[in-house]
Parts: sequence; structure tokens; C-alpha cells
Amino acid sequence: MSNDAFSRRDFLRTGATATAALVASGNYAHAGGYADKLKVGLVGCGGRGTDAARNCMDSSENVEIHAMGDLFQDVLNGSRGNLKGIGTKYNVSDDRAFFGWDAYKKVIASGVDMVILATPPGFRPIHLKAAVDAGKNVFMEKPVAVDAAGIKSVIESAMRAKEKGLAIVAGTQRRHQGDYLETMKRIHDGAIGDIVAAQVWWNQGGLWLKNRQPSWSDVENQIRNWIYYSWVGGDHIVEQHIHNIDVANWAMRAHPLKCTGIGGRQSRTGAGYGHVFDHFACEFEYPGGVIVTSQCKQQDGTHSKVAERIVGTKGVSNAQSSIKGDNNFRYDGNHKNAYVQEHTDLIASIRAGKPLNEGVQVAESTMSAIMGRMACYTGQEITWEMAMGSTEVLMPQTVEFGTMAVAPIAVPGLTKFA
Repeated sequence: MSNDAFSRRDFLRTGATATAALVASGNYAHAGGYADKLKVGLVGCGGRGTDAARNCMDSSENVEIHAMGDLFQDVLNGSRGNLKGIGTKYNVSDDRAFFGWDAYKKVIASGVDMVILATPPGFRPIHLKAAVDAGKNVFMEKPVAVDAAGIKSVIESAMRAKEKGLAIVAGTQRRHQGDYLETMKRIHDGAIGDIVAAQVWWNQGGLWLKNRQPSWSDVENQIRNWIYYSWVGGDHIVEQHIHNIDVANWAMRAHPLKCTGIGGRQSRTGAGYGHVFDHFACEFEYPGGVIVTSQCKQQDGTHSKVAERIVGTKGVSNAQSSIKGDNNFRYDGNHKNAYVQEHTDLIASIRAGKPLNEGVQVAESTMSAIMGRMACYTGQEITWEMAMGSTEVLMPQTVEFGTMAVAPIAVPGLTKFA
């Protein structure tokens, strides 16, 4: 095994151990130089960004929203109006509220200690690099990229953050949720024996759609409706189903080695829905030949299921709160809001001088989902090495308002792997 593989494994183990230790001990002493008020900047002021800022303010004392930025002024203004309701923890003056393509740079340079990155995921690698280069701690929403090039950038930024002693926590909130943490600990301690299979699901109805306005260029329309364009959103297997795929990676303590899958677009066929699929089904193979089956869909009027199931030689677990088998278990501990707890853990780690760093972990989970998309789009078996070596670049190097053709809808068997 290469030295790179060892360093990656050690990186992930260190981060997981630090998370567990902080959550278990509650030892959140302000040893990291942030005993005074911690100033937070928000980059990406849509619904998730606004909620993440509110979750952050609810998580800890002596924190404030100090600066905000978004590409669109109307989105920025709406979020500012919403966040004013948090009271004195909102401290964003007009000269620290930015919009436009360089808004993220201005937020980072505004005197903040930490940034929340919540723009559409295609922009995440660029924004993470800028934040780490500037010496900022980071909370970043999942997923963290839409293609292999973006994943490699995120991993590089995560490694650089570790060298600088900066914290990175990702929006895979199950990793900070009490019932998942306790159940997964038991799984890893052998409560269900050796894992032999797993199933993960995110099946639900459709999501929002913003009707295109006459003043919107192609690029503005695609960014405002980012979930329907893979260059900026990654498709819903990446944007949404990453949560369940991340749980599979967590249980296996590994990423998948290869993937096959099927998918398509039968329910959401209108032009407003871009070019993404509305359903995916994948078979991931993990080390040891363990097969994890995966389903996700966004189709109105169909059965919904969001869950995980881990099968072992001595029992079965829902990964969240229970085990049935030789070592029956049902979680009866605290049920704190995981969206708040992830910020509690992040800020506690910063103040303790023991920064959490989930950058490589979430990059690998994002890449696992991207590998699933590749398999379903092409109809081919995709290995991890193929996926990481992909030369496909979905996110343009430069984006500006103007014309942009909608990418062709993938056709398995005809769409080529690149």
C-alpha cells in the first residue's frame, strides 16, 4: 500500500476519533484562540444557507453572523430579512452584505473567523480553496463537488486545512446525530458481526421548480434551478442521496470499489427540469465483496422511503437507532437536532484547538455518489480508479451570465464515459 493510502487512512481515522471524543466528553474549552465572539460569514443565502446560518447561531454562545454574500441580490436580501429574527447574533451591516460573482471573496475578506459555504455544489471546490487559502474555518454543505476534478480540489484543500490547523465540517449531519453515532459504534464494535450486505434509499416526490423569468439568461436560469443541471448540482443521486451513501461508507469504513446501475427520466420530462434523471438504482461493491444496493427517485405520486439497512452475520441494523439479532439494541438517548449539533461540534473543536476535518471523508462520499451517476448515465461498470481518473469536467472554469446550452439527456449505452 502506498504512503498516500496510509496518510489518507490516518487522516480519516484522526477526524473520526476527534469527533467522537468531543461529542462524548463535552470538553469544549476555548483553547484555540476564539474565547471571544466568533464571527461567521455566510456564502450562499438560499434556503439551506439561511437555515445553516440559523443552526450555527443556535449551536453555540459568543457567535454572530458577521457577513453575507450571494450571487443574486434578491436572494441575499431575502435571507437578511429572515436572519434578522435571530436578534443580536445577527450583525450584518450593509457594507458587509455582498452580491455578485465575487461575493464569496468579499465575505472571506470581511474579518470573519469561519465561513458557511452553501452555494450550489458546483462552486464548492472554488469557495473551499479560497477559504482555506485565507485561513478560515469552514462549514460546507454537501455534496462538495460535481466531478472528479472538483473532488481532487476538495481533497487538496482538506489536506492543506489540516496542515494549517483549520476545521472543516460537512453537512452530512448523520455523522453528528446521537442515535446514528451510538448505533454505528455498536456496528463497528461487532454487534451485528461481519457486514455482508446493505441497502440504502432516498425515494421521494418531486422538488421545487422556479419558472424562468424573461430577464434571466440561460446561466442565471440554470443556477437558480441548479438541482436540474448536473454541472452545478450533480443530479439528485449526488445532491441528495449522498446522505445514505455516506452512511454505507461509514458502516463499511471504506468507499466502494466499483458500481453498476440503471436510471432514467420518465416522470420529470419537461424542459424546465433540465437534463437530470428522476430515478437511479445502483449496486456498489465494497471491499470483501460486500454489495450495497442503492435506490433514489424524485417522482410525484410514488412510494417514499428514506432509510438505510445494514446486514451482518449476527444481526441487522437500520444504522440509525436499532439492532435486531444476537445483540438487540434500541437507542434511548438524546435526540438533539443534528443540523445544530454539527455546528456545535465544529465550533467546539475550533475553540478547543482540536479542529475537526471531514474534508476527505465527505469528498469520498461525494465521489461514491458521482461514481453511481457515471454508471447510470453510461450503463457501464465504473471502478473507483476510473471515476477518480475521469477527465470529464462539468463545472466550467469560468462562469458568467449569458447563453449556455442544456447538456444532452444521458442515454445508457450511448453516453460515453470520459
